[in-house]
Amino acid sequence: MARRKKIYEGKAKILYEGPEPGTLVQYFKDDATAFNAEKHDVIEGKGVLNNRLSEFFMSGLNAIGVPTHFIKRLNMREQLVRQVEIIPLEVVVRNTAAGSMSKRLGIDEGTPLPRPIVEFYFKDDALGDPLVTEEHIIAFGWASQQDLDDMVALALRVNDFLSGVMMAVGIKLVDFKIEIGRIWDGDFMRLVVADEISPDSCRLWDIKTGQHLDKDVFRRDLGSLTDAYTEVAKRLGVLPTNVTHATKPTLIN
Repeated sequence: MARRKKIYEGKAKILYEGPEPGTLVQYFKDDATAFNAEKHDVIEGKGVLNNRLSEFFMSGLNAIGVPTHFIKRLNMREQLVRQVEIIPLEVVVRNTAAGSMSKRLGIDEGTPLPRPIVEFYFKDDALGDPLVTEEHIIAFGWASQQDLDDMVALALRVNDFLSGVMMAVGIKLVDFKIEIGRIWDGDFMRLVVADEISPDSCRLWDIKTGQHLDKDVFRRDLGSLTDAYTEVAKRLGVLPTNVTHATKPTLIN
């Protein structure tokens, strides 16, 4: 069997050349990182869970007309995606003050925000992914004003979808991060949601107890990350409810 060509390897995923032009195979690793990879561990089963959860969210977005790079899941750890030109920005939507916003602005964690706030961070690990303004983005040519307007609109539609899905299973969507890519069809360009949507890229709190069900469990040493992700998957119906060994999840096809 021919060895696949690796296109890119990040902290949590590997991208391989896809079977057709314009496609990639996205592989989910078990690596968990925090603080720009200063904290690192390998957590058995994490990649399997994130693959299925990202499939669930991306498929849901596609179904309601929010374009994504997701085509289909291939197996337990891989999915087929469209190749996109990633805009070098992380788009963060915040519904509740938490994490860096609380530290930066002195707002108590858990304070509801008066409206969803969209922030942009320049993707550069060496710089710590700094917060940037729309003025920076346009001045340095990372995106146009039209791109920014479309990115905000996409991010808010994702927020509406995720908030509703999570609320229905007793989970508060505190904030989340997405990446957005350009797909070209001749001279026509459109923006799509890319990368992944999973508990790695969202803050998720149990509505009743405030329990963290996201990567903060790993960042803050709050318990088992796999147990937290498994709980999210169970509530969303991605896992059967009778799972007894969370580190080796049995997934529904």
